[in-house]
Amino acid sequence: MQHGHTVLITGASRGIGAATALEAARQGYDVAVNFTHNREAALKVVDTIERLGRKAIAVQGDVGQPADVEKLFAETEASLGPISALVNNAGITGPIGPFSQTTDATIESVFGVNVYGTMQCCRAALASFSKSGRAGVIVNVSSVAARAGSANEYIHYAASKAAVETFTVGLAREVAASGVRVVAVAPGSTLTEIHATAGEPGRPARVAPKIPLGRLANPEEIASTIVWLLSPSASYITGAVVPCAGGL
Repeated sequence: MQHGHTVLITGASRGIGAATALEAARQGYDVAVNFTHNREAALKVVDTIERLGRKAIAVQGDVGQPADVEKLFAETEASLGPISALVNNAGITGPIGPFSQTTDATIESVFGVNVYGTMQCCRAALASFSKSGRAGVIVNVSSVAARAGSANEYIHYAASKAAVETFTVGLAREVAASGVRVVAVAPGSTLTEIHATAGEPGRPARVAPKIPLGRLANPEEIASTIVWLLSPSASYITGAVVPCAGGL
């Protein structure tokens, strides 16, 4: 149990982020639940965490905006104390379709959140760890799309996650001497709202037969992997990308 530890989770009002927030609370973390638009959903996650006996706050902010990242960390530290862990979960795909039909605005927004937002949050986390004297842990949420390429679906999204994985490896090696660990989890298709948001709510049924285990992941399965990587049980793992994708 990680009593006295605080984790900041981006995009934590629903899906994998919300499941990770709840699992982290069960393991003794106080949790900052970041959201962009859906305050009501974030507050429900906070309420559940508090019922589990941990502290939690809902913090609005778009990680694609540097000023929001600064505010996100400041509010978390003011309410919950020093941050000992960061989970970069916030991510967007844009519409499903061939790359030839992908707009400049979609590419910019996807890279702004998935890559630039992850980098900004990592930099802020390193500053927070240094200030408190903690050797913290960062988990970046990638995707098997980084290896698969996602042709005819969202190549731009796959490329953004490949960037996240390269960044994870490089940053981990750069900060290893300080004791900070940086790892990534690469989920496969998961039963969340992301499919409907991307324009294909029936995508789970379409892709399930391609997965060796024959089904999509539940958010809780990805969350368990993320929280394990945060824990002392994973103390010798850094610079790794851990697949959690049913065999893909």
